[in-house]
Amino acid sequence: MEQINPSAVPTRNAQKAAPAGPGAEGGASTIKRLSSELMTLMMSSSPGISAFPKSDSNLYEWAGTIEGPAGTVYAGLCYKISISFPPNYPYVAPTIKYDSPCYHPNVDIKSGAICLDILQDQWSAIYSVQTILLSLQSLLGEPNNASPLNPDAANLWDTPEEFKAQVLKHYRAATDDSA
Repeated sequence: MEQINPSAVPTRNAQKAAPAGPGAEGGASTIKRLSSELMTLMMSSSPGISAFPKSDSNLYEWAGTIEGPAGTVYAGLCYKISISFPPNYPYVAPTIKYDSPCYHPNVDIKSGAICLDILQDQWSAIYSVQTILLSLQSLLGEPNNASPLNPDAANLWDTPEEFKAQVLKHYRAATDDSA
């Protein structure tokens, strides 16, 4: 299989959304934005969400956690996620996936892919890591069953006892030593 450098191939989103000028291809402005967002997230009092770079040497790859909101079938559960920022962030959305299996109408249980409009066609540079994490947390309790990645979960959503049983069947606790 031929190796392609993703930063050398313009994406449809990058072509229409990336501004011209210094930093448009990433670099210092992206690093500055990510550093600022990390500080804001660390100083925030938003309960049940967290995210940090996976290493000190790469600000483009983060690990995070999302706790299920109170009053939902996900209450008391904590999920690991991965966040990959493109070089032209914030003009192009990051790629986010669940590392922990998450039984949810808008999450692919196998790949961890997420169907959320702000991560796709409704992306805006106004969004931050914090707003994305809060949106993902909110999505746990308020799925978009009209656009499911997991049709089985969407069909079970209106039967909370059966849905919760499936959530717990697939759930694995997010721990520091699990991947």
